[in-house]
Amino acid sequence: MSMASEFKEFALKGNVMDLAVGVIIGGAFGKIVDSIVGDLIMPIVGALVGNLDFSSMFIVLGKVPAGTAMVLADLKKAGVPVLAYGNFITIAVNFIILAFIIFMMVKQMNRMKREAPAEAPAAPAPIAEDILLLREIRDNLKK
Repeated sequence: MSMASEFKEFALKGNVMDLAVGVIIGGAFGKIVDSIVGDLIMPIVGALVGNLDFSSMFIVLGKVPAGTAMVLADLKKAGVPVLAYGNFITIAVNFIILAFIIFMMVKQMNRMKREAPAEAPAAPAPIAEDILLLREIRDNLKK
């Protein structure tokens, strides 16, 4: 089998295609969740804790060059080491929301699955004569 045909067989297997579709949809879904968190939830959380913008929460760990604005993007561009714990808070909230959404989706999918009706137990197969004879010999030897 040539390498091209082996690759074709591998790439066209159902589980590989399902994985590819899952990765593509997951990437798009991640962008939606990022937008929900960044544009909808974090402003509300920031307003509840005193109009804080979590993305602007950081600690400067190095010397700031003269003329550099004390804005996270400018500091990073200037190469100043910065501990951006606000970004971590945003990403952690993003993860919690994503995990909850996935949990709810899996829960809904499990609820939607229909349980297969229980099948009646099959009637026992007739026992062959030689098996019956062997059982009889075994029982006689036990006595």
